[in-house]
Amino acid sequence: MEKQNLPNSTLILVFGILSIVTCWCYGFIGLILGIIAIVLASKSAKLYQAEPDLYSGYGNVQAGKIMAFIGIILSVATIVGMIMVMNMIGWDALQDPELMQQKLEELQQNK
Repeated sequence: MEKQNLPNSTLILVFGILSIVTCWCYGFIGLILGIIAIVLASKSAKLYQAEPDLYSGYGNVQAGKIMAFIGIILSVATIVGMIMVMNMIGWDALQDPELMQQKLEELQQNK
């Protein structure tokens, strides 16, 4: 009997890669893709562990899951960084270029 590919094994790998690539897009896209990849990887891993002789492609699942974790960590770091910048500069300064220039000069003088 020929082994069949695990369901969604390629999709998990692609979502894991995309979660790393898109983590810099305000963090939210990478976070969502990473969570989806981990959920799909958990389902595929349970299926593989129940009957490992029937399925192939478990390496893709593992690699995608690891990349999804990396993407989630980078996405959370990006979101935290954005929140820190908003707290330091302020929302009003982000919308007004002159006020932003003034805030940045104040931050440079405080160092």
